[in-house]
Amino acid sequence: MKTGSVIGAVCGTIFRVAVVIFAVYAIYHGAALCYDYGYRIFAEPAVSAGEGRTVTVAVTSEMSASDIGKLLESKGLVRDARLFTLQYYLSEYKADVKPGIFELSTSMTAEDMMAVMAADTEEEDTSEEKKTE
Repeated sequence: MKTGSVIGAVCGTIFRVAVVIFAVYAIYHGAALCYDYGYRIFAEPAVSAGEGRTVTVAVTSEMSASDIGKLLESKGLVRDARLFTLQYYLSEYKADVKPGIFELSTSMTAEDMMAVMAADTEEEDTSEEKKTE
């Protein structure tokens, strides 16, 4: 009976140690993933350096930020649609992006692409301000 108790205690200890190791690994891996995404939100480079390839994209009024990210990823303009969605919601352009047909380049960052997609709004605002002055 004592042998069975010792074996049970050893197996229980081994199981607990394995659970702790797994938990530490999962927390470490999750933290690394979160850090990587957090860093890339603000520092993601363009898909290509130099002049890049120009792509025409059409954004409709029914498209969500996620849909726009998927479109840009399918055209090769961004590496990760989910990352673009996060960048969109954290950018200053989230309320300004309008539907339309845009010429975007693989040498543009996500912020640059959002600026192009919001450029019509900004130009209209400045022209309206000049008219009122």
